[in-house]
Amino acid sequence: MTDLFDHARVLFVHAHPDDETLATGGLIAELVARGVEVAVLTATRGEQGEVVDGPLSHLAGTPELTEHREGEVRAACATLGVRHHAFLGDPPARAADARPRRYTDSGMRWLDASETVAGPGDAAGPASLTSADPAEVVSDIASYARAIGADAIVSYDSHGGYGHPDHVALHEPSRAAASEVGVPFREVASEPDDDALATPHHLTLLQDALAHYASQLTVDGTDVVHVGGQRQPIQTRFTVRPGADPG
Repeated sequence: MTDLFDHARVLFVHAHPDDETLATGGLIAELVARGVEVAVLTATRGEQGEVVDGPLSHLAGTPELTEHREGEVRAACATLGVRHHAFLGDPPARAADARPRRYTDSGMRWLDASETVAGPGDAAGPASLTSADPAEVVSDIASYARAIGADAIVSYDSHGGYGHPDHVALHEPSRAAASEVGVPFREVASEPDDDALATPHHLTLLQDALAHYASQLTVDGTDVVHVGGQRQPIQTRFTVRPGADPG
């Protein structure tokens, strides 16, 4: 179980469009159902992501893909009941007199034969999230948290779910931003434990939210099928644990 239900407005910090639904959709839906206001801050626009074969495949590698994925995350968040959404570094995620910053998808490649350690993809550039100054990332998360009045911040644990470098890169800045703002930080464990919060009653809602990500995955019953053909059960169990609360 989690103490997030005791908060009025909770901010989730995620790396790419679809992460908020894949990794925490059931948790978001349960918070909303219990009257908690939820905001989502997405760090990148999934620029390096592959595209599902079919009517959207022409978007691969084009500027139009970015705009399309912006629409996907907005639609998915609306389905989940998210009240506020922004991209990291955009107003109101930054002070009004500050220049906007834009973080791009780092992509991913495995750095070892056993596929346990991941790093940025070959196409990651200087604007990628993994190349960013962590202090700037902290500042932008904190600015958005203050702008919406968040009283808790949630993000990945140190493993980032499955080790994606952009997920890993958000863990410490999210903790530090919570400390700067003066609110609790909570991390979602990469592997749910025996005491995990179960949200199977939100499965239909999750299927509807995930269906907005037609460029990235396919919903097949209680599973999602990713671009590369990997099949994954829709996540409905979540272990949320304390991170570094401000001292």
